[in-house]
Amino acid sequence: MPADHANGRREVTVSDVAAAAKVSKATAARVLGGYGAASEAVRDRVQAAAEELGYRPNALAKTMNTGRSNSIGIIVGDIENPFFAQATRGAADVAKAAGYDLILLNSDEDADAEENAVSVLLAKRVDGILVAPASSRDAAGLRTAVDSGRPLVLFDRVVDGLDVDTVVADNLAGARRLSELVLATGHRRVAFISTIAHDGEYRRAERLGSSSVDDRVAGFVAALAAHGVADPERFVHLNARRDGVDVIVRRLVGDGVTAIVASDSLIAQAALRTLRELRIDIPSQVSLVAFDDADWTSLSAPTITVMAQPIHEIGAEAARLLIRRIAGDGAPREHVVLPQTLIERESIAPPAP
Repeated sequence: MPADHANGRREVTVSDVAAAAKVSKATAARVLGGYGAASEAVRDRVQAAAEELGYRPNALAKTMNTGRSNSIGIIVGDIENPFFAQATRGAADVAKAAGYDLILLNSDEDADAEENAVSVLLAKRVDGILVAPASSRDAAGLRTAVDSGRPLVLFDRVVDGLDVDTVVADNLAGARRLSELVLATGHRRVAFISTIAHDGEYRRAERLGSSSVDDRVAGFVAALAAHGVADPERFVHLNARRDGVDVIVRRLVGDGVTAIVASDSLIAQAALRTLRELRIDIPSQVSLVAFDDADWTSLSAPTITVMAQPIHEIGAEAARLLIRRIAGDGAPREHVVLPQTLIERESIAPPAP
């Protein structure tokens, strides 16, 4: 028989199991595939032979026979971001409990890479796909998944014009509350930093490429405007991936900014590092707050005030929705918005006189 290329051992086939159980190949295939009729005694013999020989079912063949692969795909924006690690874990926990394997792919927040990832998952015949979309303005890459008939659920972000289930956090309310906490201590020169790519300076009427960041910026700007800050859009700083968080923070400090709102924990960590290099004390000289309750934010000195997202639950709820759709649930599309939680720590103080 042919060798198993992984370890040099031969691969056990249905014919081997049939011979060991002293039944026909067709009978062994019915038992191992879970279809058709067979007596309990025959079923026991076939299963015992399969176990003794170490038979492993051919997943592709099973998919061809049943039309189902018992696998779902998940495409995340940045596999190094703790947010996506936790969301993927939430999805994986639900998928495993429901008997599904989870296939993870990374888009690196690039629409072309995301489209390629969708093609890979469709080629693997996954039963459904979870996506944190690279762009909230461009649905082209995800329409392939929709047109394939596979269920698609978006998490963390929505996509304009795409009628699918979505699970997000309430970023608009969260950003406003986090910003208001800083403003309440007297800060008026407060900067918002995000890595999202954007041409030119931010203008309030513009739609950013990520709905989650768009909502955070909108909440931030609304809070500043409500506290009488003139032209609050000028305090929104985007393109931190391209320009470098350290470069932006150094410029902000030079411009007299007294507080920073980081759009995620990676930005906050980079900002904290730069402020330390500049020997600027937090919070007496610059206050720092962020989204996402990453582990380090409760261990740093000072500990960092954060707006925590229900990250595990976002991934878990998205997986639950997807599995329902795979099972044939035809209810109207759902847009699930989960609340965020403010965790106050030590990184905010009134601006220095």
